Amino acid sequence: MFLLTRLFNKMIRDGELTIVDHKGGVHRFGSPSATIKPVTFRCTDAATPRAIALGPAIGAGEGYMNGTLIMEEGSIFDLVQLVTYNVRWDRANPVRLGLWRQARFAAWLDQMNFERRAKRNVAHHYDLSDRLYDLFLDADRQYSCAYYETPDDTLETAQRHKKAHIAAKLDLRSGQRVLDIGCGWGGMALYLHRVAGVDVTGITLSEEQLKVARRRAQEAGVADHVRFELIDYRAVTGPFDRIVSVGMFEHVGLPHYRRFFAKVHELLTPDGVALIHSIARADGPGATDPWTAKYIFPGGYAPALSQIAPAVERAWLWITDIEVLRLHYALTLEEWYRRTVAAEDKIVALYDARFFRMWQFYLSAAVAAFRQDGHMNVQIQLTRTRDALPITRDYMATAEAKYRAMG
Repeated sequence: MFLLTRLFNKMIRDGELTIVDHKGGVHRFGSPSATIKPVTFRCTDAATPRAIALGPAIGAGEGYMNGTLIMEEGSIFDLVQLVTYNVRWDRANPVRLGLWRQARFAAWLDQMNFERRAKRNVAHHYDLSDRLYDLFLDADRQYSCAYYETPDDTLETAQRHKKAHIAAKLDLRSGQRVLDIGCGWGGMALYLHRVAGVDVTGITLSEEQLKVARRRAQEAGVADHVRFELIDYRAVTGPFDRIVSVGMFEHVGLPHYRRFFAKVHELLTPDGVALIHSIARADGPGATDPWTAKYIFPGGYAPALSQIAPAVERAWLWITDIEVLRLHYALTLEEWYRRTVAAEDKIVALYDARFFRMWQFYLSAAVAAFRQDGHMNVQIQLTRTRDALPITRDYMATAEAKYRAMG
């Protein structure tokens, strides 16, 4: 406990954290808080506190997964929020230690997502059982940040709003060809065809997602207009009038940004429009924490805008609009977490208790990234020419209202 005690004595100021070591010793950190729940956990061995001290994210994540870190008061969600609040991204926070920056070089290597490795990384997360995703996502399986008008919106409402919001920014016309990079289970592609009469090609590297997306298009009777392919974005041929990518850019990898945006330029018609929806960082360049890189999103990275913009510039693309969504993903993730906890028995039956604890920790840490750290979502609209879109944003509001009315 020596290393962990030394670390937490410096780190934990707000909120009461109690640790019971494997010998029954009690160690207390922090002070009472009106907004942060008190938390107690017990370690069943001496190795877990040492692992947490040497690497908080991977040490705590593996300890919780493996049952050597056991929650006694509060949940793993409460523990993650307490710790991350104390290292939150805030100029006035004296304790932030830069813990999420320690493995920057290793993270760069992890982002070398060449074609074969990219497919393997996608399969690691997205080829899990369909039944798992049905337990915590909305019925359309929108596995990305929703768009909340108020925190009281249901997840289903917020995800419908997200689709309308994105569709409006594409300035769609009936009959246009649209490419959906990272199409997931097909929900966005099917939606765009339904509300705007466009022909959509969705691409994915997940064989499981491909099966579902194709089945949905067949069942909807639109397979002639909404097609899905198992193909890497680098191998696609165009042209396309519109390109949309929601929640895929985080899997591109920083070393491949220039190639990604060069491909967007290549695939767009001269008057084409692209919309990239991605997690990003307000706190500048960083690194994916090693637990997330190992267990959840190998090869994944959420970039700073300062890392995206140079690649866009070198691709000779116009950034015609940027919107920052600061709290929308926190609200989305919190609902996913609630639904995951409510489905514990089903997830354990589907996989096992260790997997359930892994998923809990993943969603808890993701909420913390958007509540305490510098994570946000961005929607970046791109064109090849300066006059491809109206000169004011009024068309977006008009189209969004129309699409919302269509349900």
